[in-house]
Amino acid sequence: MKGFKEYLDVAWEFHGHRCPAMPMGLRAGLAAMKALGVARSKDKELFVEAETGKGHAAGCFLDGIMTATGCTYGKANIQKLYYNKMAFTLVDTKTGKAVRVSLKPEFFEKALNSPFVQERKKGVPPQDIPAAITDPLVERVLGLPEAEFLNISDVFQKDMKKGSANFEVRRCAKCGEAVFTDKLTTAPDGRMLCIACAEKEKVDGD
Repeated sequence: MKGFKEYLDVAWEFHGHRCPAMPMGLRAGLAAMKALGVARSKDKELFVEAETGKGHAAGCFLDGIMTATGCTYGKANIQKLYYNKMAFTLVDTKTGKAVRVSLKPEFFEKALNSPFVQERKKGVPPQDIPAAITDPLVERVLGLPEAEFLNISDVFQKDMKKGSANFEVRRCAKCGEAVFTDKLTTAPDGRMLCIACAEKEKVDGD
């Protein structure tokens, strides 16, 4: 992806609906990459610590960050901290250099009073909110100077623990499914169980 439009087109397709929060995250992710002077992560070159949570407005912010940075749950280079804050830290895993980006409180507070959010409060799904409400807000987010809605920290050093991937599996003695060996539990009788089966046996008293 070479330009902003390419990022945005992929982000809309990935995210599934138009809303203001996703492009906020997209622009924030691109701003963080620019501050670090890094390219989009193809494997684990970058790591995101996302401070968003669940059950709150504007969680779509995170999909924009993932699209921009290439940090995904499948590659295991993103962690959700559940602080319920519109912020994240982007780390260059090769150098340990990092930057924290957050939405400016005054900007986000105003965004939560927008007609789009009022419709969401009524229970209207985002894809059912009229374009006449959504599109002006999206265009505003896309056109705002970064300094008007983002707080971008100075670059700082952040130590990252480096682990190694597990390539070994073993079948659970109860359900028979393949489990990576670091998540097997040894039952009192010596059987190797997956977490789900081990927990079920505790509940059932097996």
